Amino acid sequence: MATLHGTIHDGTSNAPVAAKVHVLDSTGHFRSPGDSVLKIGPGRPFFYCEGTFEVNVPRGAVDIIVERGTEYEPLRKTFAVPAKGHIDIELPLKRWADLPSQRWYPGNTHIHYDEKEQQSEERLRLEPHVHDFSVTVVSILQRRDLPYASNRFPLGVMTDVSTAHHVVDIGEENRHNDTPWHMGYGHVMFLRIRNVIEPVSRGVLINDFDPDFPPICFACDDARQQGGVVLWCHNGVGMEAPVAAALGKLDGFNLFDPYWTDPEYDIWYKLLNCGLFLPASTGSDWFVCSNNRVYVQTDGDFSYDNWIEGLQQGRTFITNGPALFLNVDGRLPGSQLSGRGTFEGHITWQSHYPLKRIELVKDGKVAQWWEHPEGSYAGDIHFDITPETDGWVAARCNGPARDSFDQAVYAHTSPVWFEVGQPSTERREDAEFFIRSIDQSLDWIAHTGRYADDDQRQAVGELFNKGREEFGKIKG
Repeated sequence: MATLHGTIHDGTSNAPVAAKVHVLDSTGHFRSPGDSVLKIGPGRPFFYCEGTFEVNVPRGAVDIIVERGTEYEPLRKTFAVPAKGHIDIELPLKRWADLPSQRWYPGNTHIHYDEKEQQSEERLRLEPHVHDFSVTVVSILQRRDLPYASNRFPLGVMTDVSTAHHVVDIGEENRHNDTPWHMGYGHVMFLRIRNVIEPVSRGVLINDFDPDFPPICFACDDARQQGGVVLWCHNGVGMEAPVAAALGKLDGFNLFDPYWTDPEYDIWYKLLNCGLFLPASTGSDWFVCSNNRVYVQTDGDFSYDNWIEGLQQGRTFITNGPALFLNVDGRLPGSQLSGRGTFEGHITWQSHYPLKRIELVKDGKVAQWWEHPEGSYAGDIHFDITPETDGWVAARCNGPARDSFDQAVYAHTSPVWFEVGQPSTERREDAEFFIRSIDQSLDWIAHTGRYADDDQRQAVGELFNKGREEFGKIKG
């Protein structure tokens, strides 16, 4: 066996950088240091390293792939090694984008480590740097008595693993399922909280007899009282999602978490059509099992508070690689334009992987699109838009290439809003959709949900009726 010693550094600054590494030996076997933290998720295997690594490999051809976040080009090298000896190899990484220089900072708002994880502290220490997250949110959660590894971390910003450029926050996923593997009220993420919001779970997630109480909205109120941030997750699945949105309990909407669900925007689009301000966010759910990240533009230098403020104000786009930017009349996502007239819009993009289609979405429908059959790595588009009703526009893109998590590349911006004083047809139709959905939920609450007493059942019913009333006002 030969010993391979690798050194990874930024190709411009020459500074050592953390990364994930794939080493394939001449026999087709993946090689890693014995005590290394391994990537979890689909696609080829990787191990994490802080800038240097050593592995033993047999004689023959060795393939190496090095990746760091999504703003560096994956580095691929193939070379021959002798039967014995010590081989040194330099692995410089080249940036294809530097979004933090434009005050766009990436974060993952939805991570857990399961009960089988044996290296949770080391994983948590490395992941913000390997994946190049400015913000990493790992959350506690509860399913019966399972001892999830991420539940051992104390709530709040972990100063011992955070730096000036990489903040690690321990939050909470607050949940309700109506059956063991089916969402009932739904799941929400709490960021920047100081104390546990009890109960973390309710109903069958606790035991077979626990009541379906309290509703998620009550927990959202408790989080807000702590100065916490509330993100509905899993694309808006859960009967309480429209209620929480209509009653103003949410700061954002996590889309495409986890990786094993397709990008799904239907519920989000319908809520946006109802005039509900819900910035896009995302995460990966179990471990960092995808490249999903939400970019937030901050006012001023990076800090966690500035990042949270930018998220709440809607200056975001979600992606697993491509950088996608939208402005309308010089205004960023999260902005509102008032009055009638024609506005000039601008979409720009950069991507390491080729993009085949750029789309402008208006009120939930693709209004304009631009095809790139040969694939586009960068570009910009100007468009004109003349809104006749209140509504919104956002940009999205996709391509057939897959990253090392075997996930097709995509990106989606948060919307820019229009106010012209005329409700859209989509607003009325989608408000009616949520009224029907809440009616079904009220039937479940009245006849199926399990409560300790009638007072609990009545409290949940009153909450859902308040949400229904809001959609009645939206419908007009």
